[in-house]
Amino acid sequence: MSRALPKYNKRRVAVIGGAAALALTGAVVVNSALAGETSKGNGTNARTLASPGTISCPDVASRLPAIPATAKAEVDRNLALLNTQIAEANKRLVDTVGQGGPNFVQNAILGPLKDKRVATVNRIATAIGRTAAKPQGLDALAPCVLDGAAAAPGQQAGNNGNAGNNGNAGNNGNNNNAGNNGNAGNAGAVGTISCPDVASRLPAIPATAKAEVDRNLALLNTQIAEANKRLVDTVGQGGPNFVQNAILGPLKDKRVATVNRIATAIGRTAAKPQGLDALAPCTLNK
Repeated sequence: MSRALPKYNKRRVAVIGGAAALALTGAVVVNSALAGETSKGNGTNARTLASPGTISCPDVASRLPAIPATAKAEVDRNLALLNTQIAEANKRLVDTVGQGGPNFVQNAILGPLKDKRVATVNRIATAIGRTAAKPQGLDALAPCVLDGAAAAPGQQAGNNGNAGNNGNAGNNGNNNNAGNNGNAGNAGAVGTISCPDVASRLPAIPATAKAEVDRNLALLNTQIAEANKRLVDTVGQGGPNFVQNAILGPLKDKRVATVNRIATAIGRTAAKPQGLDALAPCTLNK
């Protein structure tokens, strides 16, 4: 019996060793399969674009007339601001790859950028117009375009309805998810935009400025109506700051440009009203 025990022990060690090796092999196979599945499942994460492209805008500086010396500092400051706005829009383009629906870039980046550029080129035109002929048509240089966006291999064109979009089956941009926040039928809860009244804050309006002031006061109402419509049309798009960045921010920029035109019109023949810019910001009321 004493000589048989070592042989038995050797056989048991061999069996245990074989079982352990088999278990290790199985673990490697399972881990490899899981790794492959995880890698495969990550193909539809938030960064679904191989290249988000770049934003291209018309050059404003080359379209300006001779700039009076008295306006040069203000014009240069606003030309620099145009470049800053493009850089910020390109950064946002990269930071928000894959967010929202098919119109996200237009609604949340290109649209607001255009509004900012309209306000900026209007300030440039106004600065030049104080001591020289005011340049016309600069607003036509405000719209920008997206160049060079490229889809990654395997990206689905209809990504809004993809349960894996942004890695979250219930993401806000998924219009096909019955329980998501971006349901188009949720328009009843979007609220309305409220803005300070400008007309009541104006001084006596000279007769020579009345037509221009009235036209811009009407434009302020149009801008609010357009913003409220956009609020309804874009329910659920973008992230938590979408309304501020894509609607309230651009509306403020438009209102700044409009109240400045009102102040300039009055100031041609009377004391120019000050502080109207403070009436530009609006709020969202639920």
